Amino acid sequence: MSASPAKKPAAKSPTRSGSSRSRRKGAVFAAGTVAAAVLLGTLSYTATRPDSSPEVTAEDPAADVSVDPSAGVHPELEKLARRDEGDGLALGRADAPVVLIEYADFKCGFCGKFARDTEPALVEKYVKDGTLRIEWRNFPIYGEESENAGRASWAAGQQGRFWQFHRAAYAKGAKEKGFAKDRLVALAREAGVRDIARFTRDLEGAASQRAVAEDSEEAHGLGAAATPSFLINGRPVAGAQPAEVFTAAIEDAKQRAAAKKTKKQEKQADGATPSTTGGAP
Repeated sequence: MSASPAKKPAAKSPTRSGSSRSRRKGAVFAAGTVAAAVLLGTLSYTATRPDSSPEVTAEDPAADVSVDPSAGVHPELEKLARRDEGDGLALGRADAPVVLIEYADFKCGFCGKFARDTEPALVEKYVKDGTLRIEWRNFPIYGEESENAGRASWAAGQQGRFWQFHRAAYAKGAKEKGFAKDRLVALAREAGVRDIARFTRDLEGAASQRAVAEDSEEAHGLGAAATPSFLINGRPVAGAQPAEVFTAAIEDAKQRAAAKKTKKQEKQADGATPSTTGGAP
């Protein structure tokens, strides 16, 4: 099966109600021009095809991805972090100073490479100490099986087993077995999903369809056309980059967040200082 280019939905996808969703959607399209220039112009990369070898290496020609190290941070894109305490597809503290948003497809070989080779170290180093939060976005670009896997991951997340499903679906050789319904159920069992009947209902239900459509709409609004694509506190990173790229971006975001917090505290302190001018006490 060969890869097909990402396409925008033919019709507007239904979205969640609520002011937070409205703000997020507004941020996507308000930042659309800037983000498209960043993700499609400044950054260049080649996406993995579903039939590519799972043994992807940095020397593989298909892994020819690059990111401009001087690419700037876009505050409007930082607003896309949901920071929802109840988000089953997120890992780390909701108030972490750095949020990494990942737009990915379970049939993408380079997404699997990131999941196996890079992400665990980021979790160990930054998520566990409260610095980093990782928020997943389903961005299925390789057809029906990608869509089904995305919906299945969401369904697993409703029972607190998204990251276990994520690990099983990205294990070496997993995508080559396909993501038909029986295979998704097997992955759910491997991930420790307890209520398989509920998992199946959620997988096939309208809520999972809406959730995946919302994530895809967000990615398309950014101008993303391949997977994986990332935002780290508003800084775009494209492709399964070496770990050093993510580490540098996270460290920079951490410093920026600390400086911003300090500036805010100083401003609050200045505002709380009584004026020494004016009339006599």
